[in-house]
Amino acid sequence: MGKLHTISRGYRHGTRNKFAKKYRTKGMPGTSRYMATFKRGDYVDIVVDSSVQSGMPFSFYHGRTGIVFNVNRNALGVEITKVVGNRQLRKRLHVNIAHVRKSRCNEGFLKRVKENDQKKRDAKLQGESVSVKRQPEGPKDMKIVKATEDDVEVLAPLPFIENYF
Repeated sequence: MGKLHTISRGYRHGTRNKFAKKYRTKGMPGTSRYMATFKRGDYVDIVVDSSVQSGMPFSFYHGRTGIVFNVNRNALGVEITKVVGNRQLRKRLHVNIAHVRKSRCNEGFLKRVKENDQKKRDAKLQGESVSVKRQPEGPKDMKIVKATEDDVEVLAPLPFIENYF
């Protein structure tokens, strides 16, 4: 008789595991999630909390990092790049604060900037120039292995002997 049911393609299709909450994290989010302050230009990670349905982004944006471009009472405007075909589109979406957390993607860069500024300041006081560019590690230093004839053991396969018994 053939296929009788239609394949449902709702707004949240294919999100059984993606939106599932982890063990012992079920229920509504705590108040500290809503107390976080966000400013324009901050990097944020979109992580969907399935216990809060309002302001939930589409499943594609789960786990993506974007930049805040607008701050509202209950939501943040987040700008994300999305690769479509051979181009990058800048997508702007408003997401409830429950589905957003501060990103740590910029921490290493900001730490490096602070260290480099300190190095430049110290060098200027001493009257010398310093290079703050990152350098590749390069090859390891050479080592000489010394051994006597007795220590060296040559590993070689035994010759094949065919037995016709």
